[in-house]
Amino acid sequence: MARIKALIGLANPGAEYEATRHNAGAWLIEEVARQASTSLRLEKKFLGLYAKVIVDGQDLHLLMPTTFMNRSGGAVAALANFFKLAPDEILVAHDELDLPPGCARYKQGGGHGGHNGLRDIISALGNDKSFHRVRIGIGHPGNASMVTNYVLGRPGKSEREAIDASIEECMATLPLALGGDWAKAMNRLHSFSHG
Repeated sequence: MARIKALIGLANPGAEYEATRHNAGAWLIEEVARQASTSLRLEKKFLGLYAKVIVDGQDLHLLMPTTFMNRSGGAVAALANFFKLAPDEILVAHDELDLPPGCARYKQGGGHGGHNGLRDIISALGNDKSFHRVRIGIGHPGNASMVTNYVLGRPGKSEREAIDASIEECMATLPLALGGDWAKAMNRLHSFSHG
């Protein structure tokens, strides 16, 4: 199985969105960069904040698009084209309404599940859905009409702690995922639940 060479964290740009649930994917990227003692820097050709880090002896491209969520595909395609990455060498971290805070799951392929960032990435990669995802649970407000305000809202303290705990667990399983040991990575991450 292909090794992961790039980790993309989906977010909306700007200070007003930084702490919102929709940016949970970016929180993972920020944590990877922090633990690698690297800072993400604006890279115009990738339409986002970029850094190259080494995780468990492996090079990893980090990218946080600075476009709005529904235009994430342009940044992912730019990075993939520049480094000649196949879709299955890409791991996209994103917020997931269908999982509670404190839960995270790896997944390969599949549809966008209504997530505008994933929808745009699938389209930008020529309708190739084979990229990997790490779905970071943010919970669901219970009603479809409330979703927009919910994802653009900030989690409460205990909710944010649960999300942070699941991000820590993603960090612990990342070397396994990067090495292509998805069974072990999934087994560990999927059995973790905080809260």
